Amino acid sequence: MLIKFFGTRGSIPVCEVGFQEFGGNTTCVAVMDDSKQGDVLIFDAGTGIRALGKELMQRPFNPEDKIVMAFSHFHWDHLQGFPFFAPAYDPSKKIDIIAMGEDLDIPDLKSIFAKQMESTFFPVSLENMGAHFNFHLKKKNEEIFTTGKTGSLLAKRHSHPGGAYGYRLVVDDKVFVYCTDVEHGETLDPEVVEFAKNADLLIHEAQYTPEELPKFRGWGHSSWEQAIEVAQLAGVKKLYLTHHDPEHNDEFIRAEEKKCQALFKNCFFAREGDEIKI
Repeated sequence: MLIKFFGTRGSIPVCEVGFQEFGGNTTCVAVMDDSKQGDVLIFDAGTGIRALGKELMQRPFNPEDKIVMAFSHFHWDHLQGFPFFAPAYDPSKKIDIIAMGEDLDIPDLKSIFAKQMESTFFPVSLENMGAHFNFHLKKKNEEIFTTGKTGSLLAKRHSHPGGAYGYRLVVDDKVFVYCTDVEHGETLDPEVVEFAKNADLLIHEAQYTPEELPKFRGWGHSSWEQAIEVAQLAGVKKLYLTHHDPEHNDEFIRAEEKKCQALFKNCFFAREGDEIKI
């Protein structure tokens, strides 16, 4: 598996000078084959998906290749890039949009996307975008799939206003866990630790510093200290921190990264464009 960051910022995009080393685009992570061919699995569609779309339009696609988009939840910073995703305008592209979890409370997945494409908000409707869309509400926690290789995708709901889901992807005994927009509370959520167990790569949000966290109780986010504790308890091999606060500039994050690496060597604050092979 090859995992690549296209959006690393939380809450809102940031365009100012001094914020671009770690990235100003909101959440988007892509998973693909090492060869960068075949199917693509995308987690969330923040503004970073625009750059991903441009990259995908430059690579060859076979007729059977799919683009699959899985969503942690549908807050604006995880959805706002969708209208600017170039493959969505290509009639030759097949795009599956999924939401997973036994306790999903979404009556109509398609309507979430259609609403933001109404003329009040955007000049092109969902029906006129061009790609072939399939919308799948999977009210179960595990999906087994085959795309040349057999793998599984698990979903787990965690604490966040309105709810959010982490994903655990297993292919050829390699484990990738994506866990953003999660609030642990006064102690770590043991189910998040179990979900991340023995992951080769854990992407865990870390919007706040340990000092900031008490001021934002109830906002649905974690500190980097909590993310490291999850990684340590779960036996994670490599940890990438993401969903950077829009007030944290490059200099600030760089300094926090050094603190993190003193506690957990294989820990990095995600930068847009980072690629991790597992």
